[in-house]
Amino acid sequence: MGSSIVFAMATSGNSSFGVLRNLLGSRRDDHGAGEAAKSPEEQLLELAQDYERSGLGWFWSSNAEGRLTYVSECVAQVLGVAPGALVGQPIQSLFILDRDDDDPVERTLPLILSARKTFSELPVKAASEDAELWWSIAGRPQYDAQGNFRGYHGNGIDVTATRQSHKDASRLAQYDSLTGLANRHRMGKRLNAVLTAYRSAKRSCAIFMLDLDRFKQVNDTLGHPAGDELLKQVAQRLKRVLADKNFEIGRLGGDEFQVILPDIDDRGRLGELAMTVITMISQPYQIEGSRCVIGASIGIAIAPYDGINSEDLVRSADLALYASKGGGRGQFRFYSSDLHSEAERRRQIEEDLRDALGSGQMRVAYQPIVDAKTEKVVSLEAFSRWEHPELGDILPSIFIPIAEEANLIGPLGDWVLKQACSDAAEWPGGVKIAVNVSAAQFANPGFASSVAQALAHSSLPPERLEIELTESVMMGDRSTAEEIFTALKMLGVSLALDDFGTGYSSLSYLQHAPFDKIKIDKAFIRGVTDPANRNSAIIASIVGLADSLGMLTTAEGIEAHDELDAMRRLGVKQIQGFIYAAALSHDEVAEAMASGEWRIEANGPSKYRPDRRTVLRKVGLIHEDHRYEVMMRNLSRSGCMVEGLIDVPLDTQFVVDFGEGQLAVAVARRSAGSMQGLEFEIPLVDDGAGGLCTRHRVSPYTLAQAGMPLQALPPGQYPMQLMQQPGGGLSIPKFGQADLIKTKPVRVG
Repeated sequence: MGSSIVFAMATSGNSSFGVLRNLLGSRRDDHGAGEAAKSPEEQLLELAQDYERSGLGWFWSSNAEGRLTYVSECVAQVLGVAPGALVGQPIQSLFILDRDDDDPVERTLPLILSARKTFSELPVKAASEDAELWWSIAGRPQYDAQGNFRGYHGNGIDVTATRQSHKDASRLAQYDSLTGLANRHRMGKRLNAVLTAYRSAKRSCAIFMLDLDRFKQVNDTLGHPAGDELLKQVAQRLKRVLADKNFEIGRLGGDEFQVILPDIDDRGRLGELAMTVITMISQPYQIEGSRCVIGASIGIAIAPYDGINSEDLVRSADLALYASKGGGRGQFRFYSSDLHSEAERRRQIEEDLRDALGSGQMRVAYQPIVDAKTEKVVSLEAFSRWEHPELGDILPSIFIPIAEEANLIGPLGDWVLKQACSDAAEWPGGVKIAVNVSAAQFANPGFASSVAQALAHSSLPPERLEIELTESVMMGDRSTAEEIFTALKMLGVSLALDDFGTGYSSLSYLQHAPFDKIKIDKAFIRGVTDPANRNSAIIASIVGLADSLGMLTTAEGIEAHDELDAMRRLGVKQIQGFIYAAALSHDEVAEAMASGEWRIEANGPSKYRPDRRTVLRKVGLIHEDHRYEVMMRNLSRSGCMVEGLIDVPLDTQFVVDFGEGQLAVAVARRSAGSMQGLEFEIPLVDDGAGGLCTRHRVSPYTLAQAGMPLQALPPGQYPMQLMQQPGGGLSIPKFGQADLIKTKPVRVG
C-alpha cells in the first residue's frame, strides 16, 4: 500500500472521514457538488475510508512519544473497546510481537520503533483475548521541516488466513500427521541444536530410542487402520508419561519413537522413567472392539558420555535398543562399548540358528513341577537348549528372541513339541509334560494338527500333554483362537495360562478360554515375604479365583524356603523353581523316574536375597593415588566382595573403578586376608540388562581437563592424574596384592 494514503491523525472524537479531510486540507462544496466536481484529494479520502470499512486493511499513526494519535475503528472493534479509547495508548498495546522459535534474536516492538526506521511486513498478533487474529503491519517515520521526529504513519492488513495456511504447511513439514508428534526432520534438527548448545555449556542430554514390540502382529491380524489407531494411542500415552515441557517426543516412522531429555545423566532416574514408559505402553488397548496388548523396548544413550554429536548419540541409542530387544523385549538398555561385540555376536547367532536344528545342536531339558504338599513330581516343563559348537551353551533368553525376529520360532517350537512328546512317552507313570507355545506358533492354522501328529507319532496319551500359552495368543481374532482352543480340547490335552498377573492378563480370558491351570509369574513371587509388599494379597486372590473356576495354580521361580512356605500358606497347588531342581536332561529324568514315584526334597537358602549376584570380573580399586587391580566376586546394589588386596584395615575408603567412567566410593566393612567386603556410598541402579551400574559417570569434559580428547568415554581405567593433588608427590602403595591367577570363583555371602 502506498504511503500517499497514510496520514497523521492528530484529533480524537471526529469521524475518520472528517479527520482525513481536515488533515488533507481539502474543501467541499457545502451544497453538494457532483462526483465530477470532487478533487483528487477528496476522492482519495473516500477511497481510504471505503478501504477501512471493507476490513481489508487499516491505518494508524503515533506521536514522537510512541502513543497512538489515530487508529482505524475496525481495530477498536476487534479489540472490543470504544474507537476513541485507543488514542493516547502506547502502540505496543495493540500487538503481541510474533517470534520464530528458531530465531536466536528476540526483537521487541519498542526496540523496532526506537530505531526510527521504516519497517514493513512485521507479523504481530492482535492483543485480543476473544479471537486469534494476525496482522502484518508497516510503519514509516515522519519528520518536520527542521528534521525533528514527529512519530509514525502506518498501516496493517489481516493475514490470519495466510498465516494459518503457512502454519499448517510448516507443521506438516515438522510434525507427524498421524500422531501429532515431531517427525524425523524436526527431531534431528532439535537434537543437533541441543547438543551444539550443550557442548559449549558442558551440559548433558539423554535420548530414548523406543520400538514397539508385537506391533507387526496387530497390523497383520487387525489391519493397517487398526495399527494407525494404535500408534495414535501410544503417542497419547507417551505425552502423558513424558509430560515435562523440556522433553521432545517424536515419531521417526513406523513404530519407532525418539525422546530428547535435556540435562539428565542420572541413570537411576532414566531407568525408572524408561520402565514407567514401558509399563504404560504395555497396558491393553481397545482397537475397533478388539483388545490389543503390545510392549516396548528402549535404548538409552547420554551425551557427552555416549557421543558428542547427534549421529554418534543416535547410533549409540540404536545399538542399545537392539540389545534391549535381543534381551527379551519389554526392557531398557543403556549404551556401553561392549554392545558392539554383542551385536556382532547376535548376528552370528542368528545365522547359526538356522542350521542348529538340522545339525543336531538343539536338545530339550525338563524342569520338575512338584505338588506343594507331597513334593511329588506331577509335571515337567520342556525348555529348548542350544549347544553351539563354538560358543558353547547359549541361553534361551538370548536365542528365543532372535528366533522370533528371524521367523524361526515356528519350526523351533514344532521340534520342541515333537521331541518332548517322544521323550515323555518313554517315562514311566503318568507325569505330564508341559510345552510352551508362542503366539506365532499358535496362530498357525495347522497348529492343532501339529499337536495331533506329535501325539500320534509318540503314542503319548493326550491327557499327559499340557500346552502353556500366554495372553498374547488371544490378540486379534478371538473367534479363531476359540476354534483352536476347541480343537485342542477335543484332542484331550490340558491348557495352562502362563505368566499370569504380569499386568496384561484379562479375566475375560478365563471366561472364554478353557484353561486348566494358571501359572503365577515369578515377578509376584519376589518380595512376597515382605510384610509391606502386596504380592501375597494378589497371589491369594489369584488362588481363590482359580479354585472357584476349578483350575490348578503353579508358582514359578521359587528359590528359597521362605518363598515356598508362603506359597503353601497361600494355597498354591504346585511349585516350580530351583528350590527343587533346575532343568534336567532326558536321561537324568529317566533315571530319576526309573524307581517309580519321583519325590524331591526342597533344597535352597532359608531366605531369598534378590540383590546378591555372583560375578567374576576384574575391577580397579583406587586408594589415594594408586590403582590396584582386584577380582570382584559378588555384587549388590549396596556393595561388593572383592579379592586381591592383603590385610586391608576396616573403614578404609576406596574408589571402585568399574570402567567406562563408572566410579563408586566405597568403604571396607569386612576384611579377612585377601577378601574385602565393600559398602557403596551411593547404591547402584539397574542397568536394564539384569545387572547394575552407577548412577553417574565421569564426564568426558572432566577427562578433557586432564588432557584426554573430548569424546565418548573409552573402556579402561580411570585416569590417575585426576586423583592426584596439584603439586603433590606420589605416595607409597599401602597394600600388597594377592596372586589372582590362582584364585577360584566362589560364592560369598
